Amino acid sequence: MLGTTELRAQFPHTTERTYFNVASNGPMPNRAYEVLNGSLSTSRHAMIGAQENVFESLTSISANGARIFGCSPDEVGFGFNTTFGINLAAFGLPLEAGDEVLLSDVDFPTNVYPWLELRNRGINVKFIKSINRCFSIDELRKAITKNTKCLSVSFVQFFNGYKSDLKAIGEICKANGMYFVVDAIQGAGVEPLRLNEWGVDIASAGAQKWLLSSQGTGLYFISKEMQSVIRPPWRSWLSIDWKCDWTNLNDYGRAYPKTARQFELGTYPVPIMLGMDESIKFLTEIGTENIQAHNHALLDRLITYLESNPAYTITSDLTPAARSGILTFTTTSGDIRSVFTHLQKMKIMIALREGSIRVSVHVFNNFDDIARLIEGLESAALS
Repeated sequence: MLGTTELRAQFPHTTERTYFNVASNGPMPNRAYEVLNGSLSTSRHAMIGAQENVFESLTSISANGARIFGCSPDEVGFGFNTTFGINLAAFGLPLEAGDEVLLSDVDFPTNVYPWLELRNRGINVKFIKSINRCFSIDELRKAITKNTKCLSVSFVQFFNGYKSDLKAIGEICKANGMYFVVDAIQGAGVEPLRLNEWGVDIASAGAQKWLLSSQGTGLYFISKEMQSVIRPPWRSWLSIDWKCDWTNLNDYGRAYPKTARQFELGTYPVPIMLGMDESIKFLTEIGTENIQAHNHALLDRLITYLESNPAYTITSDLTPAARSGILTFTTTSGDIRSVFTHLQKMKIMIALREGSIRVSVHVFNNFDDIARLIEGLESAALS
């Protein structure tokens, strides 16, 4: 099914360009677009009623999000982006003045700036030294002190695709009594996650990349244990289960549910949320393990070419456990931007990050796409 004509028909762009930039933005499948468009039509024609489908979709998002995160449905909620969950962690965890938070020195700003704000509350933020621009467990161990209370790290690094060993990191956090927070956006849905098994407390993933949804959508995870520990930095009336009965809204005695959804914020962006629900269903029908195998097989073909051509040098870590759906490489000549421009002119869409070309593959890509990329790289090397 993966990469087949039938599946690629869900993605109109496959007839227009060769797309390897899901790590920036993922294209929405037709079936999700149709749901989103249908919701907009409902609103346009004033056919808005009790909107039971909205809350049914939220339940579906939690259920399928649990399959993506490797947890139970009552540990998953709808968030607007990765930043939503990171802020929930940064400002909801019971951190006090003098406590210490550890971050990677090569992380995406989403997982940095919310934590830096805690300095204004007397909380120390310290960066862990990376090794070869990859997160280092050895350096993590060295960085921990008696004041260290929290670690926040990306599952997959955005600029080179390095996948951290969350299981090993979780064991270190547990042994040292630390909260464990994960930015999961660059791996959720395409690399298997076992957040419960790995001791993660809070995780967050925007859905606009690998989850093939609109900007302004996402998932967050809060473990059952953490739900009673966190200090809610906000509250929303729609987090209460009103059972779609809007006739008694002055009943202020209703309790928040004992699930992750108690931290959601309403009113919801209904059309794009419904589209996200459909995209996540699409991905879970395929299965994360199947998607991972497909993506890695495509990149294997590209790796074979790059290793055979002295004009290019791979800058991703190729250790099997550290690989993801992202592969990066540069030129031995140092003129990577001209290669990038050449590929763009061929309608081969890639990204330029930290001095390397970044290739990110997904379910709609196939070996013909890889062959076209290799053709472009070959002609760029010869020009």
